[in-house]
Amino acid sequence: MASADSLPPARPDKEQLKQAFKAFKKRLKLTRLDAESQISGSPLTSGRDSGIVAIQPPSGFPQAVWDELVKQGRLKPAGHGTYELGEA
Repeated sequence: MASADSLPPARPDKEQLKQAFKAFKKRLKLTRLDAESQISGSPLTSGRDSGIVAIQPPSGFPQAVWDELVKQGRLKPAGHGTYELGEA
């Protein structure tokens, strides 16, 4: 008889994946906006893109969710625990 620790983690459901992806996109957007607001000291200069393409995913979701989103092509691992938006 296998213990609960040795069972493979359950696949995340569709709703959890949707919520996690939405949270990821929101955090990426806010991170970019925050960086862009600090790039120049003068409010009269033209804004520049932040250049941020990868972030650490929100911590409210298990690693299995992020792994599944990578498998689906919605996210790409960018190294050091960060992810960027995928092509799909």
